[in-house]
Amino acid sequence: MEKNNGLLTIKNLTKHFDISGGLLDQLSFSNGKISRKRTVVKAVNDVSFSIQPGETLSVVGESGCGKSTLARTVLGLYPPNSGEIYYRGDRIDTLSSKEMLPYRAKMQMIFQDPYASLNPRMTVARTLEEPVVFHNKSISNDEVQKKVEDVMEQVGVDPKWVDRYPHEFSGGQRQRISIARALMVDPEFVVADEPVSALDVSIQAQILNLMMDAQEKRGLTYLFITHDLSVVKHISTRVAVMYLGTLCELATVRELFDSRRHPYTKALLSAIPILGERKPKHIKLKGEVPTPINLPPGCIFHGRCEYVNDRCKEEKPKIRVLDSGAQVACHAVEEGRI
Repeated sequence: MEKNNGLLTIKNLTKHFDISGGLLDQLSFSNGKISRKRTVVKAVNDVSFSIQPGETLSVVGESGCGKSTLARTVLGLYPPNSGEIYYRGDRIDTLSSKEMLPYRAKMQMIFQDPYASLNPRMTVARTLEEPVVFHNKSISNDEVQKKVEDVMEQVGVDPKWVDRYPHEFSGGQRQRISIARALMVDPEFVVADEPVSALDVSIQAQILNLMMDAQEKRGLTYLFITHDLSVVKHISTRVAVMYLGTLCELATVRELFDSRRHPYTKALLSAIPILGERKPKHIKLKGEVPTPINLPPGCIFHGRCEYVNDRCKEEKPKIRVLDSGAQVACHAVEEGRI
């Protein structure tokens, strides 16, 4: 994968968290000896992909698979343990906080919980003005006010409400304000971390349509984190499937839903209810889910996979690009057993 292939490219990205605690927490006494043991959560493991300008790449998987950690690492909120991150061909994971400032305006984030992502002590006006003034020191007050009004109208919030506080709005309105805050600095790339999961179903569609309209009008590129597969089918260009911090499959949304290949993807998509289906064809996975603290050797899915063989238990599969352009990490697919 070339570093300049796409708007954003990540190569072999890895993020682990040391949760060992202090020195005394790490020490244990056994058989007359004192030993020290570290506990590490392996949240993201050797993930690589590229996002093209104007597309929506959705990342899906079970809770705890590392989706949100991946999103925060891409934006630099978490420093990666290893790997590389490129934005328009420039490597950004090695930059200092000061050197990252020009990229901060280009890369914005919409958080999952609209109740927690807004400062309860700041009015809507202050919330929206702050990023604009920070990134444009010479901008006039009149220009700031005009921009606030324009963006509020775009996201469907009455500009007359600029003096209200977050607690005076509903959940859907708060998320609209969160989207407005991200759009205030005219970004190119937006990471949306489950932006509709905390909202009512009736409001979810409104927020998704709002995001799609903003993408079309502003030429935005999305990295969309979600566990809702119906949302994925509605908004995505391509879909990346993760399991325990590892990328299993990446394909266009149509190819993934019509001809999924990885056994985990098959099981994940089989859980979607189909209208009129009398006998659901759910694939019920067996075995226990490993923890990200103690990942199994070989393929991390082999303990729950019906196609497992000895190679799966010993050798970690590599991502392979198929003729269709889809990417799959599975020995069974490579060997033609699926």
